[in-house]
Amino acid sequence: MTIYEASERYGIPMKILREYEQWGLCKAVKKVMGAWKYDDSDLENLSMIMTLHDIGFSMEEVETYMRVLLDGENTESQRMRMLDEKRNNALDEIHFHEKQLERLDYLRHKIRREKSQKVIEQKERGEKA
Repeated sequence: MTIYEASERYGIPMKILREYEQWGLCKAVKKVMGAWKYDDSDLENLSMIMTLHDIGFSMEEVETYMRVLLDGENTESQRMRMLDEKRNNALDEIHFHEKQLERLDYLRHKIRREKSQKVIEQKERGEKA
């Protein structure tokens, strides 16, 4: 399957296919008449690359992860460390955004409280709200 067929059939952006070729990770890919030919193992690798991009890995992190993955069987701990680091960073971001939401909610509550206090004071003075 050519790069264009892989992109069309599996919805893989050309940018990612070109990255894959540039990294030289496609050892099983054969160049026929100037065009790369992808096999099932390449499609599995490309699926992993898409997943890594989707979960926030940078291009460099994807390349590193894929090189480690393709190095052999005893790379689980190294890959797990990479995933744990990405997960911890994502959790840190989530906690940061939770704190932002708490502050936003506090400010919104404060505005509502002040507004309702003004309405109460106007009613006590017999003014129109």
